[in-house]
Amino acid sequence: MGERFSRYSRSIIQERALPDIRDGLKPVQRRILYAMNKDGNTYDKAFRKSAKSVGNVMGNFHPHGDSSIYEALVRMSQDWKVREPLIEMHGNNGSMDGDPPAAMRYTEARLSKISSEMLRDIDKDTVDWVLNFDDTEYEPTVLPSRFPNLLVNGSTGISAGYATDIPPHNLGEVIDAILYLQKHPDATLDDLMQFVKGPDFPTGAIVQGIDGIKKAYETGHGKIMVRSKTSIEPLKGNKSQIVITEIPYEVNKAQLVKRIDEIRLNKKVEGIAEVRDQSDRNGLSIVVELKRDVDSTGILNYLFKNTDLQVSYNFNMVAIDHMRPERLSLKKILVAYLEFQRRVIEKRTKFNLKKAQERQHIVEGLIKALSILDKVIKTIRASKNRKDARDNLVKTYDFSEKQADAIVALQLYRLTNTDVTQLETENKHLADQIASFEKILNNPVELNRVLSRELRELAKTYRNPRRTEIQSQVSDIKISTDVLIPDEDVIVMVSHDGYIKRSSIRSYKASGADNGLKDDDYSIFMKELNARDHLFMFTSKGNLIYRPVYEITDAKWKDTGEHISQTIGLDADEDIIGTFAFNSLKEPGNFLIATDEGHIKQTAFTDLTPGRTYKKHAYTYEKLKDSNAKVVAVKYLTADQQAGQLLLMSRDGLALRYNVQEVSINGARTTGVKSMALRNDDKVVDLQLVDETSVVAIVTQRGAFKKLAVKEIPATSRARKGVMILRELKNNPHRVIDFETIVDGHTPLEVLTDRKRVHDILPSEFSVGGRYSNGSFVIDIDSEGIPAVIRQKPSEITIN
Repeated sequence: MGERFSRYSRSIIQERALPDIRDGLKPVQRRILYAMNKDGNTYDKAFRKSAKSVGNVMGNFHPHGDSSIYEALVRMSQDWKVREPLIEMHGNNGSMDGDPPAAMRYTEARLSKISSEMLRDIDKDTVDWVLNFDDTEYEPTVLPSRFPNLLVNGSTGISAGYATDIPPHNLGEVIDAILYLQKHPDATLDDLMQFVKGPDFPTGAIVQGIDGIKKAYETGHGKIMVRSKTSIEPLKGNKSQIVITEIPYEVNKAQLVKRIDEIRLNKKVEGIAEVRDQSDRNGLSIVVELKRDVDSTGILNYLFKNTDLQVSYNFNMVAIDHMRPERLSLKKILVAYLEFQRRVIEKRTKFNLKKAQERQHIVEGLIKALSILDKVIKTIRASKNRKDARDNLVKTYDFSEKQADAIVALQLYRLTNTDVTQLETENKHLADQIASFEKILNNPVELNRVLSRELRELAKTYRNPRRTEIQSQVSDIKISTDVLIPDEDVIVMVSHDGYIKRSSIRSYKASGADNGLKDDDYSIFMKELNARDHLFMFTSKGNLIYRPVYEITDAKWKDTGEHISQTIGLDADEDIIGTFAFNSLKEPGNFLIATDEGHIKQTAFTDLTPGRTYKKHAYTYEKLKDSNAKVVAVKYLTADQQAGQLLLMSRDGLALRYNVQEVSINGARTTGVKSMALRNDDKVVDLQLVDETSVVAIVTQRGAFKKLAVKEIPATSRARKGVMILRELKNNPHRVIDFETIVDGHTPLEVLTDRKRVHDILPSEFSVGGRYSNGSFVIDIDSEGIPAVIRQKPSEITIN
């Protein structure tokens, strides 16, 4: 298997996928050009059916599928794929949209004019020849390639262990570099790059990154950015449009337009009104029409970053040199081409010299024969046949056999004085030619002069302006958040069970009371926010989940939304205990965090700003010492609230009030300081921000409700035991489940039980009790369940 694979690898490397360094052609391309030239299917003749050319190539030189031959033929005709097309084609030869060409029976093809330069002098022994696959005729191993096709048209291919990506270049620039290198063999890369500025793609566009070009030309490997040529045009009514006139090399135009339209439909970026492909026979034109008063530059930058309007191109300049694949520098390619062209001219000159010498020999014989014409005629008339006449001339007058053959074949009308003069003129001309050929072969300077003259003539005939603009620096693409995120108001909801969604105001109004949650689930956060706001969700296990509002799943209000665990894993007993929305990620305040095991801390907002992995991982905001511990409260404090007070209550009925300033500021991954001194297995149940006039509502596990004035609890200092706020009973004593600050007597409170039942309480219907009161029984725990949470009853959102 190894032996067979190595043979296969050698075959596809040398004879299929990689171009030759000398003519820049793969074998199939070379065979197509040679076969069409041999057939006389050239630029100065009529077009012929492509199927005829393909069949000819397949039958005589390339024993592979007709589709691969036709694809290679078509590609050489596509002026958006090759810088100088080698084939001219009538009919559908594909398009930039990725449309396939018409079948070969419908299209017609012939060699282009510049192809004649690839094949010029091929009949003068300039290249080596080998037998074809069935040994019936010879084919060239390389074409004379009188222009540097490898760089001009580039190449792309994949073989075993090797791939190549050589971009197209400008013919005039490459020839200028070759002429310079011819005079300065020690030229540096910088010298050559004065002429070859960089790739010149047939589709134009803009190349950025001179360092990448230089590295590629130095090592054969480098990366550049290719950016579409665009302009922003103003329209009536404060609107504008982005007009794209050139796109990067080998980008599918239809796919590009489709991708931009998908961005418009999916509202990935706000402000695109319409996308139109207005390309016609006059050129490419894609129009992205924008809405009124939008950041057109920002949208264009977004399209550069997220579509093929800008792509990277990786040089990988690999070609076959002396039957071996090599990664090549620019100078190595130019040197190899120059040496090849010198050999071509040398072989052509030897061929022409030999022809001229042979003709001169014949002419000299004819002149000699005409000078003794009567004797020659007498000898011929006395001969038996043509062979006898030839032998008699050789024997009698010392002619060579070739001269004697020419004399015998001479027509009678040539026996005039005029013809003698013509022969003498031809002889002189041949003598001059022979001297010229010998001078070229004997003097390398003369050979170089011939080569440079021919290259200049070729450049003069085929030079055309550069299409691709070269920019030295790769532009940084900065996308404004305002472009990415629509400036719209939405309704955001987070549920107790961990469902989260955002809905349009229109959907919220249309759905009424149906919020899409399951019967036993309820909302813990519901607010009208802007899509550019930021949501922080704190869990009872010390994890912080961050979501920009615009990234929250956009759902109908009557749909459930997405569960937070779809992206971030939560423990089964982990709840979201605090949700906050902010306009920016540069808020000046602190978060006040309390745990049930008696720790408290402040953490600056800036310490909790999200990192890059926020979509997949939660961020630790509180380090819990015990696996069973949990955070019971998270409050956000502005600078004004730093002068306020906080109130803590424990399960066993102890309350402690002190100033917020006593709580030190700690980092995110810390536990904090002691909040209150707990006895035995007592736990902190909640924390509230209060002042001297505050009244709190307390609910116990027995279903009792109690109002208590905060002034009843003396303000002391942090880490103390606190004072009792319930009367201790010997049998089934009351235990604090939760407490809440009463905003005013008219705002209802609701108690949520462990059976997911909701019990509404109107605080104004209850009087304020003393510290040693156990309150009034309001909840039947047998039928409704044990209270779990007391909170302000969420009010309906008022939509302006």
